[in-house]
Amino acid sequence: MVKSPAELRFTLKRQWENASKRENRLLGTPGAWPVLLSIGRPSARMLKNDLDALKRHIDAWRAVNIGEVITESIRYRQAADPISIPTVWKLSKPSEWIDAIGDKMVRKEFETLGRIVAGVDRTFHSLLASKRNLWLNRSEDEVILAAALAMNLEPGCIGGRSLRTVTYPGIDTKFFERNAALITAMLDVRYEGEVSKLGLETFLNAHRDDDHWLLILDLDGGLLPFKKLRVRSSELRQQPLPGDRLIVVENEACQHHLPRVPDTIAVLGAGFDLNWTDAHWLRSKKVAYWGDLDTWGLSFLSKTRAAIPHVESLMMTTNVFETHRSSAVREPVPASSQTPPELTKDEAELYHALLNSEHGRLEQEFLPIDYVQKSIALWVKHSTTD
Repeated sequence: MVKSPAELRFTLKRQWENASKRENRLLGTPGAWPVLLSIGRPSARMLKNDLDALKRHIDAWRAVNIGEVITESIRYRQAADPISIPTVWKLSKPSEWIDAIGDKMVRKEFETLGRIVAGVDRTFHSLLASKRNLWLNRSEDEVILAAALAMNLEPGCIGGRSLRTVTYPGIDTKFFERNAALITAMLDVRYEGEVSKLGLETFLNAHRDDDHWLLILDLDGGLLPFKKLRVRSSELRQQPLPGDRLIVVENEACQHHLPRVPDTIAVLGAGFDLNWTDAHWLRSKKVAYWGDLDTWGLSFLSKTRAAIPHVESLMMTTNVFETHRSSAVREPVPASSQTPPELTKDEAELYHALLNSEHGRLEQEFLPIDYVQKSIALWVKHSTTD
């Protein structure tokens, strides 16, 4: 079956909308060019039954002056001489691809992306080529400014201040609010996805201007009217939770690791948003902290202990790390080269060891569920007898 120029233009437009094809072709990935599109060969039946249609097909392709239309001499029984038939459409560069599509919106996107790419560091070219949702319908100047800002941001560089207070040429107080997804994506390129994992504010050590929602789990089953609920961190600071024990858990993803234990509630997903832990009502609770075994998790533990001096760490020891070392991975970006101040001597030594380890991250989710449940049950037993 033969294809008309219009049909292949539609194919090329769909390819533009394909993120990986768009990225590979615009960045000139080896093998991306030339693009060869099969036009097809007319059947002998077409020559016999619809000669006019065949002539229109050939004429349509002869009129194409974009790229190269490759022809082939094909002999048919019905014809005395071979017929020159267009069989392949060859495009050799991005501009030919866009010309061949012939769509105003695609051309506008291509030209916009070209101007943006010309103004940003090469670090972000692949990201912008593959994820057009990051810059579509956004000011070109703002995207370029966001890229420049992202190249100047480092872990913890905000120092506890609000993102609204960051000063950088050209940005206003709402720049981060408008461009949070774009800046996060760009920093993910620089720091191997670490920013999305931790959250932009946590990664930069910025004070959150909005309220963070925390996940509350009733591990007793009878302390709250619901098994799980979400509470704003500012409200949790003011409103005491029932039960004698509280477990602060870094990540929500490991909620299914937690066992059912009496008189205990767990708070999950706080990250660096731990200001609520200085609540007066927590002073009388038995509190444990369980986080990732990496420099970030130990930093969160340190911050929690600054507010709750009697907090105990769960499964955050050298022995736990060594026992499950096979599940450890590389930590792309350490929290800090300086050991957090509120760690014990053993925890500080572990922090230093993880900081200098090739595989210094053991994420909570990779600890065996039965191991986690036994460890928590042991803590509950000890805290009950204290």
